Amino acid sequence: MSNFVRKTVTAMAVAMALSGVAAAAEQAPPAHPAMAAPGAAAPKPADTSAIDAKFKGDKKAEYSYMVGMDVARGLTQIKDEIDLNIMISALQASIKGSPTTMTEAEALTVRQEFVQKLQAKQMAKNKEEAEKNQKEGDDFLAKTKTKKGVTTTASGLEYEVIKEGSGPKPKATDKVKVEYTGTKIDGTKFDATADHNPPGPATFPLNGVIPGWTEGMQLMPVGSEYKFYVPANLAYKDRGPPAIGPNATLIFDVKLLGIEPAEQAKAPAPAPAGAKPTIVPPKPAAGGKPADH
Repeated sequence: MSNFVRKTVTAMAVAMALSGVAAAAEQAPPAHPAMAAPGAAAPKPADTSAIDAKFKGDKKAEYSYMVGMDVARGLTQIKDEIDLNIMISALQASIKGSPTTMTEAEALTVRQEFVQKLQAKQMAKNKEEAEKNQKEGDDFLAKTKTKKGVTTTASGLEYEVIKEGSGPKPKATDKVKVEYTGTKIDGTKFDATADHNPPGPATFPLNGVIPGWTEGMQLMPVGSEYKFYVPANLAYKDRGPPAIGPNATLIFDVKLLGIEPAEQAKAPAPAPAGAKPTIVPPKPAAGGKPADH
């Protein structure tokens, strides 16, 4: 088990350390003075006196404790599958170069078995969640379709006109400029243009979004406000992002602000550091998996 533990723990520690460095870099002041916001104050250096007092100025102890906390966070999801004392003994033997109970070949076999077990466990969990979400979504849509003012299309998309605009309707090949809020049927918000960094309207091509949006947006004249009730088969199916989950029925409050023909579309500006990714635009790729942001 030595190589397995050593590689796993080391990888987790390095990944956590690098993510911390990346986060710090995002908060660092601009390298060029002209890029700094007017009147922006330089960040104050961290006060390490309290930390040094806890460890009596022993920097090695501070670093060791920090790495231990990071490794623990990395092992949280598998904590019920491992014996901490045995893991530590393997870690100590590996670092010291002492003989380990497992050979490298044996560790490889155990690693493969462990990965398969975790994958099977995750698949079972996803299947259970998908079935639950599908049933709850079907029940929800069965009720909303009887609601006054709700229209159901041939595909199963349900929509409600909050405000009817007077402008043109977009085509599937157009880009649309919208403001929206996306929630799950339990009211949990998973995305909204108001929460993006910076906040404001989003623009994306209609042929690059989930099917429910591609269809629903083409029903809206510019200036309209609609509410979409999107069944799972017109959203992310069983490959929903973590914030959404598999087979989730989604609700979107959408305002169509404008249309930009695809041939006139400009390349999008790079997202600022710390910007929140948009959930809506990517449509599922082949096999139903959402495209990368």
